[in-house]
Amino acid sequence: MLVAGVRFERAGKIGYFSTDLAALHPYDQVVVKSAKGLRLGRVVVPPREETQRAVEGKVLRKATSDDLAQQAENRKREEYARKVCLERIEARKLPMKLVKVSYFLDARKACFFFTAEGRIDFRALVRDLAQRLRIRIEMLQIGVRDEAKLFGGLGHCGRELCCSTFLVDFAHVSIRMA
Repeated sequence: MLVAGVRFERAGKIGYFSTDLAALHPYDQVVVKSAKGLRLGRVVVPPREETQRAVEGKVLRKATSDDLAQQAENRKREEYARKVCLERIEARKLPMKLVKVSYFLDARKACFFFTAEGRIDFRALVRDLAQRLRIRIEMLQIGVRDEAKLFGGLGHCGRELCCSTFLVDFAHVSIRMA
């Protein structure tokens, strides 16, 4: 079985997907079907024969101009969804910080990434958003290091943050190490 490595975010984890397309090259944009839905990603590991690796879905095709146009349209939807979500968070006085909104390629579902001190009951917020945006909503709580990874920045050394360039997994940090 041919398996290709695809990344969805600049410094995100590499997902491995089965493919029938042997002519994929690094930096090719592809449409991937995963358990969560259709996504647009970038090939980082060209297809190769693998039998041991677990796959997360399938590469359907190279991205077409329609797919890229849909992704651009989704960026506009994300801006609107972010505005609506911030309104609803403020109206419901929820102690959370919205970090990012990400639509899936088919625009049927969106993920809202947020940070908060503890656990938040956001069921009413999800209902509000689903009613207003007319899509499926997924809320994901992330940590502050994940937030730094999404936004980037400069570290103490003066270089770009390691987590936003090459670190994929975060090791646990004890209080003594911090």
